[in-house]
Amino acid sequence: MRRAALLLACLLALPLAACGGTDDDPLVYAAASLKGVLPELAAADGVAFSFAGSDSLARQIREGAPADALVAASPRYPDELAADGLCAAPVAFATNTLALIVPAAGARVATLDDLLAGPALRLAIGGPEVPVGTYAREALAAAGAAAALERNRVSDEPDAASIVAKVALGSADAGIAYATDAAASADVRAVPLPDAAQPTVVYAACAVVRDGEPSPAGAAFVAALLGDDAQARLAAAGFGAAP
Repeated sequence: MRRAALLLACLLALPLAACGGTDDDPLVYAAASLKGVLPELAAADGVAFSFAGSDSLARQIREGAPADALVAASPRYPDELAADGLCAAPVAFATNTLALIVPAAGARVATLDDLLAGPALRLAIGGPEVPVGTYAREALAAAGAAAALERNRVSDEPDAASIVAKVALGSADAGIAYATDAAASADVRAVPLPDAAQPTVVYAACAVVRDGEPSPAGAAFVAALLGDDAQARLAAAGFGAAP
């Protein structure tokens, strides 16, 4: 417990990169949309990460994967794990927005309306259980463009990074992903969605229960996400403040 307390103090007081090198270093399962920012918060020899869709990561935790913390692109999966006694109370630490993602050059889509007129252009979105896919379906419904799910959808991707990659490679004419993913890629650009179509995108994290109690190292990492350094780095990457 003393080692866990020291790690918590370090994580809260310093950039995460300064806190590596003990047996309590956490293994963090994190949403793929955070891959561009979380490694900046933790040293390569400190915190280990596994990035994927939040639904897949939660499923692995249910199956006994040795994660110390789950950092998800939706409160849904941390909440469900907490309800089943598999993680501590989740903490919301950031927000995001959705955008229509198109190629940086030669884009054929300028608005959602373009998907519903003329030839059926190809749309890549996340699968229905992946947060980015759930949010995309909410946005299309709110914009009156739900017909694009049948008319234009060519794939249900496992995470936001896969959507961006599909558009960047020309395998889709457009995608719906997080604005932060578009900003991090030189191969795509973001077309803002109408304000009325924006869902509430909230990121939440929880410490995973291991050996009958929440992982101390995981709890320290989750607490650090609300620290000034982590919040500043998240803001610099385009994420919004914790709700």
